[in-house]
Amino acid sequence: MTTLVRSADTLTRDALAVLQPGFTGTDAPDWLLRRLGEGLTSVGLFGRNVHTPEQLAALSARLRAETDGILIAIDEEGGDVTRLEVRGGSSFPGNLALGAVDDTGLTHAVARELGRRLADCGITLNWAPSADVNSNPGNPVIGVRSFGSDPHLVARHTAAYVQGMQSAGVAACTKHFPGHGDTAVDSHHDLPRIDAARDTLHARELVPFKAAVAAGTKAVMSAHILVPALDGDLPATLSPAALHGLLRAPVAAGGLGFDGLIVTDAVEMRAIAATYGIERGSVLAIAAGADAICVGGGLADEATVLRLRDALVRAVRSGALPEERLADAAARVRALSQWTRERGRRGPTDATPRDPEVGLRAARRALRTTVSGEPYEPLRTPAYVAAFTPVANIAVGDETPWGVAAELARLLPGTETGGYSAAQAAETGTPALVSHVLREAAHRRIVAVVRDVHRHPWMADALTALVAARPDTVVVEMGVPQAPPTGALHLATHGAARVCGRAAAEVITGG
Repeated sequence: MTTLVRSADTLTRDALAVLQPGFTGTDAPDWLLRRLGEGLTSVGLFGRNVHTPEQLAALSARLRAETDGILIAIDEEGGDVTRLEVRGGSSFPGNLALGAVDDTGLTHAVARELGRRLADCGITLNWAPSADVNSNPGNPVIGVRSFGSDPHLVARHTAAYVQGMQSAGVAACTKHFPGHGDTAVDSHHDLPRIDAARDTLHARELVPFKAAVAAGTKAVMSAHILVPALDGDLPATLSPAALHGLLRAPVAAGGLGFDGLIVTDAVEMRAIAATYGIERGSVLAIAAGADAICVGGGLADEATVLRLRDALVRAVRSGALPEERLADAAARVRALSQWTRERGRRGPTDATPRDPEVGLRAARRALRTTVSGEPYEPLRTPAYVAAFTPVANIAVGDETPWGVAAELARLLPGTETGGYSAAQAAETGTPALVSHVLREAAHRRIVAVVRDVHRHPWMADALTALVAARPDTVVVEMGVPQAPPTGALHLATHGAARVCGRAAAEVITGG
């Protein structure tokens, strides 16, 4: 009887150990603290859990007091995807800006400083960087989160980011394996498919992941994408061929030889939840070779944790999931926990002085300007900012501010802004929308702010009409600069982080 009880307890603890759940609020709920005592080893934090750096550090300390080896994870890419600065915008540009500069030393420095800020707040695992090659300009979910469309550029910056982040004592989690760049569907909403041949995958998608493994990334996050060249039936997160047969397989056998932690992307995303359900999806993921289940961006309650825990236990008892596979997954989670604990005791391995302005310097270097016609004269009087705003993808969220209006208003008091959307364009028509912009602007110079204008016909039409009516319009593209430059002055920021907006505002005003 004692052996059975001990076995059952071990199984339950292993099932809890492989979960990376989220929760609501800025304090740790009682249910979460109880589960930490029962074997839960990781938690995931999101913008809703962050108020101030001091509050976040106190939250992390409370979690660590319950179990010293806890993995405290966060999705902090910098740039458009920020949780530390979710309500104000990031102090660091994102990947596309860093790729545009193409200085790996700068990328390392940005990741190191970002990692130090995470470490200050008690974070030990960052679900970043994105190593996706943005080979499809119409990609609705990656875009500026990628270093670029050149696999080798993406590879060298992925490696630099991993090394910079981990030099601060924070484990990097390179994503979204085997590569989410050549998709036209957001896996938050549906199951994307990549029909590239296996040779293409090795020459394009996998190049940055190979570099990340060589750079020592402690974790890799799987993508909910169907890649028939690897597996015609199962998305990568659930595919033994993708995880065990490719990511884990030795290099000599054509694999990547990765021996660290494999984390799934969030299992409540519809690419998994709508087809397999989160319980079955989690079981299949662990069976396929994943070691940790990310859940909590959308489902952030105790009931979800218990559902997944019990589903894993039932799967082992029914024979659907080998007990050894679950035990191996839990052991990998605990091994990473041990690494972060030891790194925390030793402190950062890089003794370079802190560099709080590195993000702004990087944003300034990433800026690309095109002047049309007469030499551009910097603005000295209040402007009118017309922000053409697309629907934010879920990874970015709609809570984080973006644009140049706040920075312009700081430099040119009296500057005003108006927001314009696809819904407005559809309701009133493009001519009426542009007429509204012109009326609101009156005599003031117009600064039109767009984001991925090449992906939004309504935005492109409105911008074309606006520039035709007011050729002196300044255009700021804060997404992927795929469309041809337009306007008297065209600025490509390569991202919408707060520092990107500041860098643009400085050029507009000559500041």
